[in-house]
Amino acid sequence: MRGSTVADSSPRYLLKLSGEALAGPQGFGHDAATMKRIAGEIAECANTGAQMAVVVGGGNIIRGARMAADGGDRVAGDHMGMLGTLINGIAMREAIREAGAASNLFSGFPAPTMCETFSQRAVLASLEAGEVVVLAGGTGSPFFTTDTGATLRAAEIGADAILKATQVDGVYSADPKTDPSATRYATISLDEALAKGLQVMDTAALALARDNALPIIVFSIHQPGALGSVVAGEDVGSRITP
Repeated sequence: MRGSTVADSSPRYLLKLSGEALAGPQGFGHDAATMKRIAGEIAECANTGAQMAVVVGGGNIIRGARMAADGGDRVAGDHMGMLGTLINGIAMREAIREAGAASNLFSGFPAPTMCETFSQRAVLASLEAGEVVVLAGGTGSPFFTTDTGATLRAAEIGADAILKATQVDGVYSADPKTDPSATRYATISLDEALAKGLQVMDTAALALARDNALPIIVFSIHQPGALGSVVAGEDVGSRITP
């Protein structure tokens, strides 16, 4: 539960950012211009008073599930994926600092020479001190996606909403890249999203959001200024309601 301090009166958001978003047009690794733009928008939101936590994926480096699909060990693949998110977390922390906001990095698994290990109390203290918190390492365990990890962290820190930055501008009835008849939902409930099998987040993440009454706002990471508009309360993207 949120407390009653002045800091707790600020809106608190959990931004889920895919690894692919950091790759920009090159499709892998880190694109400097894309990183600078995204970090600048996050820093701007933080500097206007919003408490910002950012969960980063690792798909621009490696996907553990793909390794398993190719016949490799799933646990080993997921461990590699978690390391990929840590690389992205370090890069994002530094980009946010360069953009003019204080930032701290926490990992779901111990990496003491690089960052702090996640704990609810430490992360809340960092948020209330005005820092942008970057959360890497997923849940710290294999078999969980970074979407599920993001929803878990949002519940743990008492976020007001999950902001899901995607490749499209909201939630569609089908993939708009392959189905021209796909329609965008302005608002849809978590129960409906689960029943329709919409590919917004994995089923575990959506169920966890529903059980913790966490709204999810889905918007395009490719639209400059969209994050700030979402945080300002403007009608951007799609809203998935508890």
